[in-house]
Amino acid sequence: MKKMCFVLICLVLFNVHSQRPGAVENGKFFEENGNQLLYGGESESEHFIINNLDLKPARFHYGLGRERFPALLSPKFESLESAKTKWSDTDRFLVAHGTQDIKAYSVSDLTRHEVVNDVLDGEPIFAAYCILADLGGIYKRTYADKEFTFAVSGYTYFDPVIWKGLDGFILWDRETESLWWPLIDKAVSGSLKGVRLQKLDNSKWEDTTWKVIEEKYPNARIMVSDQDFERPKEWRKYNEVSDIVKTYAN
Repeated sequence: MKKMCFVLICLVLFNVHSQRPGAVENGKFFEENGNQLLYGGESESEHFIINNLDLKPARFHYGLGRERFPALLSPKFESLESAKTKWSDTDRFLVAHGTQDIKAYSVSDLTRHEVVNDVLDGEPIFAAYCILADLGGIYKRTYADKEFTFAVSGYTYFDPVIWKGLDGFILWDRETESLWWPLIDKAVSGSLKGVRLQKLDNSKWEDTTWKVIEEKYPNARIMVSDQDFERPKEWRKYNEVSDIVKTYAN
């Protein structure tokens, strides 16, 4: 009986994943000038160098391009009073609370942005939510003395033995263009490979509802919906990160 159940589960997962466009089949993996590359957009400069990739190409889905999703760099907020008519009691939010700042990000908005780079009490953080895995979290963006900026790569990835085999998005950081898989909380390629994501302590954030925000956090700042911006053409690069790998890698 157990063997039959396992086979059925595998068949269900196979069916679900087979309906999503495979990155290998669609030519998203290729080689150029001696480098293994992963498609990142229409411009050659957008492709990811994945010479040390720690994941299996056959398990990648999609490949829409790394700037297709409006991962926010400078999110705008409004007061709870201004936002209260826009939300229902059961609407879901991720809330980050510090000693001074309380920031609330609706899951419906995070579904669109997937990543929001922000600051809490002066500390760089980012909020992220993947609808496929129903996985949300709030993370630190600073490693040693360096601040990083995160976004969505345009890919998802699955492993049958992790997170019930569900797809989870692949992130990238602008400063080193390393790839990160939040379902295992670490970088999986690039110069930061093996470095852990730094999720905020559970006492500093929660997955909750609008009703709870109104009751517990009247001073919360609510992220404004429907934000967009022009993607940056250039940004800072970190070429030397060996100290970060030494300190933060598993």
